[in-house]
Amino acid sequence: MKKKLRSHRWFFGPNETGILHRGALQSAGFNMDEYTGQPVIGIANTWGELNNCNMSLRSIAEEVKKGVREAGGIPLEFPVITLGEELMKPTAGLYRNLLSMDVEETLRSYPIDGVVLLGNCDKTVPGLLMGAVSANLPAIQLNGGPKKAGIYKGKKLGSGTDLWKYWEEWRMGNISTGEWEKVGKALSCGFGSCNTMGTASTMNGVLEALGVMPLGLSTLPVDSKKRMTLSREAGKRIVVMVAEDLRPASVLTIQAFQNAIAVCMALGGSTNAVIHLTAIAGRLNIPVYPEIFNAMGAKVPCITDVQPAGKNLVDAFDTAGGIPAVMQRLGDLIDRNVITYTGKKLKTLLSKIKVSDDSVIRKLTDPAMHAPTISILFGNIAPLGAVIKVAAASPHLLQHSGPAFVFDSYEEMLNSIDDEKLPVDASTVLLLRNAGPKAVPGMPEWGMLPIPKKLRRQGIEDMLRISDARMSGTSFGTVILHVAPEAAMGGTFALIRTGDRITVDIPNRKLHADISDAELAERKAGWSAPESLHTRGYPKLFIREVLQADEGCDFDFLKPRNDAGLLFIEPVVGRS
Repeated sequence: MKKKLRSHRWFFGPNETGILHRGALQSAGFNMDEYTGQPVIGIANTWGELNNCNMSLRSIAEEVKKGVREAGGIPLEFPVITLGEELMKPTAGLYRNLLSMDVEETLRSYPIDGVVLLGNCDKTVPGLLMGAVSANLPAIQLNGGPKKAGIYKGKKLGSGTDLWKYWEEWRMGNISTGEWEKVGKALSCGFGSCNTMGTASTMNGVLEALGVMPLGLSTLPVDSKKRMTLSREAGKRIVVMVAEDLRPASVLTIQAFQNAIAVCMALGGSTNAVIHLTAIAGRLNIPVYPEIFNAMGAKVPCITDVQPAGKNLVDAFDTAGGIPAVMQRLGDLIDRNVITYTGKKLKTLLSKIKVSDDSVIRKLTDPAMHAPTISILFGNIAPLGAVIKVAAASPHLLQHSGPAFVFDSYEEMLNSIDDEKLPVDASTVLLLRNAGPKAVPGMPEWGMLPIPKKLRRQGIEDMLRISDARMSGTSFGTVILHVAPEAAMGGTFALIRTGDRITVDIPNRKLHADISDAELAERKAGWSAPESLHTRGYPKLFIREVLQADEGCDFDFLKPRNDAGLLFIEPVVGRS
């Protein structure tokens, strides 16, 4: 018998369980008469027709299977919940933790020795890895690739970013409804993830930097032949990883997370990455928020010229060299001695990497935007932190003081934002609350509030906006997000009233409401938590267990608090 694997407890021996379990695979078409202890490789697939971003994963799974078989393993594909940001409401963020549980419990309860994770749309990427990290079985993650760019009037369209821009044009009456419909059709030109540096591109990119995804894979076009080759090679490699016993905890070190955060900054990446990386690291009891984000933010500039922070799309970024080229450019700002899923050090993998277009992937001495790219702010509004994508903000608003105008719900904002009598001007700070993890629930991407029409007609294109919600990685503007604690928890953010002065000093990472402690105490005494409509089911569980943004919005019962919490409890293998 080969090296003892966890699957052997299911399949070896003439006992009742061995016969039963081998028969289960035999009946599914596997020749278990030739079984001699081969590793069983799970393929966790988030493919589904509800999720257009992930439609390519079916063909990728087949390539992985080929590689597993060639390396002498037994591939077993299994479905896990698919999270598509476009159709899933109120937000796919509500179900990221559920996906992680789906992965972890499937790996726990079935005879799987290693796993290949297939995701693409943004929440599938962290959700898969969170589950695999908690199971701590050898793992590789693959993505499906960004969609091709649609064309409107000879111009390539960027997913999300151009949608918001043309929506504003239609909203202001600058283009007709017919033209707006044409933009929509052009944007929906095929499956794949967003072709801008939104959350999907950011998260897939930082997984390369974490060392759990093949270098150069994340940005390859959705129909790339090289993608299929790398997927097949990943199938071969996972079998070897099982033999080596190379597990996520050995790859996902604090140094690996530092690298990933540095790459996120260099990409001008999505603010959602702050939540997801915090959650992934939290599954290993590794603290990254806020210290590492602010430390990296202070020294790593944005060196990629890609929407929404720049003008190019992911196809140009891929041609320029993609994530490996970014890491090469970062030099000593990343740790090159970390081990990746390949078993090799990062410096070995980067030794021959070159940048082919300096206008898309810039030199550190000539960045697209100086540091910081993302900052975490603190003050009485957000004692646990709030996040801003500085790379997408307007310079004149980085230090600002103005009166608040408060929306207590998303619906209230939608119904009143374009009221001509809305008492706001360019100095006003728009606040949206009760949109955090517990409130909706799920923390939707509502943070990029529209600029009121009356101000847009005055030529005002940006305002300071603050929310306990998230925003799409494809969004832009001077938007402060992830206020923690959220309003539903009863912190200062819940107590601000229209007219209160808000002071923001982003260079010094400060976010303050000019309200005395005595006044806040008086307001708190009259505050009561909003009642949820959810009295049962998963949403009720979510509301009860979800942590705040500073802990990655993970569930309290999924996050280890000590070394004992890192232990993966194996099932008893016997009669069902």
